[in-house]
Amino acid sequence: MADVLVLRAIRGNARTLNLNGKRLQRVPGAVGRLTQLASLQLKNNLLCQLPGEMTELSNLTVLNLGNNNFTKFPEELKYLHSLQTLHIFGNKITEIPSDVFDGLVNLVFLNLNNNLLKHLPSEIHKLQLLEKLSINYNCLKDIPQELCVLQNLCELHLANNQLETLPEQMGYLTNLKELRIYRNNLIGLPEGLCRLRKLTILDVAGNQIHAFPSRMHEVPLQELYCEENPLLQKQPVSAIQDEEILSLKEIAARFVLSQLQSRDSCLREQISYYPEARTLLSSRNICALCGKWFLDMWLECVKFVELKKKMKTSTNLQLLPVKLLLCSYRCFNQRESDIFGVAIQ
Repeated sequence: MADVLVLRAIRGNARTLNLNGKRLQRVPGAVGRLTQLASLQLKNNLLCQLPGEMTELSNLTVLNLGNNNFTKFPEELKYLHSLQTLHIFGNKITEIPSDVFDGLVNLVFLNLNNNLLKHLPSEIHKLQLLEKLSINYNCLKDIPQELCVLQNLCELHLANNQLETLPEQMGYLTNLKELRIYRNNLIGLPEGLCRLRKLTILDVAGNQIHAFPSRMHEVPLQELYCEENPLLQKQPVSAIQDEEILSLKEIAARFVLSQLQSRDSCLREQISYYPEARTLLSSRNICALCGKWFLDMWLECVKFVELKKKMKTSTNLQLLPVKLLLCSYRCFNQRESDIFGVAIQ
């Protein structure tokens, strides 16, 4: 039956071909003769590979391979240079070859939902025109920081994976409007997220988040979903400790960092000769109260910020806990009344 449909399409010089739900175990090789084909639907079949003739479809812009039996991202796809929309959800894909994105330079929409992916290749940065990426219901444990250079990305869906962290470089996704990462293992969100001035929808429900980044209330969110997270509650308790004991490494780091903040310090020039030290100090933090730099030892605090009245949430959340870091108990004891220390239960 599929062969007959392909032959009819060839005779009619068709631009679309629908072979959905035909229980196909192979794609007829004759499909390669459909050089004017723009849309090919192969959803709900039994396919596990594509024929080499598929590479002849130079005008193909839409391809649907959803709900088949692929275990590996088909390498034939890298020759479909005109492809803009690719559905390959509902398969058993465990890996994506690192070179497969080389030819998909015009891809705008990529749907990888319901597969078995544990990692994404760093070469995903080659999809420079990508606007929507959906990888829900996979096994991702991390995402490459290279994904964060996709300047045209507007929607990113990473729900129901195994993510514990997101890269700090998320702040580079300057056109991102919608981020859905519910049902993961996130214990926090990167500060870089606060630089996303177009982000209007954020869904982090069902994670392990205690507090949000310090400037989260500055993001122009219209919808925020954060139910089923152990968010900190505004229940003040008294502090017992009133001073800290810094390690020698921390003391030295704070001295060097203080010198680097001074334009007149000779260390600003000398540090360039010590790349390991420069790398170590690049992970510095900033005290939310005094503005001084520090390295690894801090006091985690929280400030409760009122949500915008028009913001849509799935709960009756009114106060958003945002995380603040203070460099010392001295700053903690001089903090404003709306900054609270985090009690360890």
